[in-house]
Amino acid sequence: MEKSIDDLILDLKDSDDFVKEEAIGMLELKGEEAVEPLIAALDERNKDIKIGAAQILAAIGDKRAIPALVKTLGDRNKLVRREASTALTTMGDEAIEPVLAELDNPKWRVRGAACWILGALDAKEALPKLEELLDDESSFVQYGAKDAIHRLKDE
Repeated sequence: MEKSIDDLILDLKDSDDFVKEEAIGMLELKGEEAVEPLIAALDERNKDIKIGAAQILAAIGDKRAIPALVKTLGDRNKLVRREASTALTTMGDEAIEPVLAELDNPKWRVRGAACWILGALDAKEALPKLEELLDDESSFVQYGAKDAIHRLKDE
């Protein structure tokens, strides 16, 4: 009996790694059909569901996930934020504008992640704003801006 998308998403928090990996594979195979439920899963309370959803959305590459992934940059959990950041780097040029807007986010973690993402996306249009962030109150943001600037100017 084939599991529903919702059941597969719940399997992302299973303690058995084999069950998790099977769920990830099945959700990736479902592709576009799974995108909206995976976007909704980014709002779940369980970090494993959110991490898995971000990974699968990156693999599917559907641009509809960009706003939800950007929102997830503010998650409380570091691993969730990291997976959302990584997923956004796979979304290409369409992710640049929404991520660029996050350079003004009041949360330093979000600003820092945005710097890293923009560097990975080769978003040269972000250079002026990144240069402003070299004087940010957060050393994390300063480092992220410096790294992104270095990447963008070296390529």
